[in-house]
Amino acid sequence: MNIAVDIGNSWSKIGIFNGSLKGEVLRVGNSTVSDHITRIADRQQGPCRFVISAVGVDNRLADRLAELSDTDPLYVTASANLPFTIGYKSPDTLGSDRIAAVAGAYNKFPGMNVLVIDAGTAVTYDILRSDSVWPGGSISPGMRTRFMSLNIFTEKLPLVESSNTWEITGNDTVSAIRSGVQSGLIFEINEYIRTFKNKYKELKVLVTGGDGSFLADKLSHETTVAPDLVLEGLNHILNYNVKQA
Repeated sequence: MNIAVDIGNSWSKIGIFNGSLKGEVLRVGNSTVSDHITRIADRQQGPCRFVISAVGVDNRLADRLAELSDTDPLYVTASANLPFTIGYKSPDTLGSDRIAAVAGAYNKFPGMNVLVIDAGTAVTYDILRSDSVWPGGSISPGMRTRFMSLNIFTEKLPLVESSNTWEITGNDTVSAIRSGVQSGLIFEINEYIRTFKNKYKELKVLVTGGDGSFLADKLSHETTVAPDLVLEGLNHILNYNVKQA
């Protein structure tokens, strides 16, 4: 049994896999990750293998993972054994969640050009070429980050929440902010997709992240929504390493 753990700044996701088959997925607070992992491992029949993407892992969690795992837990970094080549000039600065998302894209569309859009606190755009090379990508502020920046860095603008309905021309301050942030982000994503489609043949577009589902049905291009792409990528990296061992 494979257990993939994606530890973010405030929240974590835990995915349970039987080989490549995804089972239960949990979203939990970081303070409860160790307890959830223990309960999951206790009810599994057979050995457990762990793969982790993490902003940071405290010693208590690291020790618990080592106790529960039948092999050394695999912490994903740019130096890990990966099924694709990283062309980034500063690979040590890459977040493990970005690496895992690209691995998820490789798993879903092997041998194809794929644009991975991860819309969360930041929006990342990563291209995986059909020759299995990841040359890099772009990082942009996420939707909530844009709303917050207008509130924090101005005297009078309020903090506005996202909405599924808005007008392209706002007729008050709240609706103008919502139009600027949400429409602006959608315009940005559409242009990224258009630009990459002109450069790469038969491009597949994957959308993930906290705002992925919100944004995907508002885009002008065909996309595949993959809310668990990072977990799926972590699991693919783990299976790849097991096969290579």
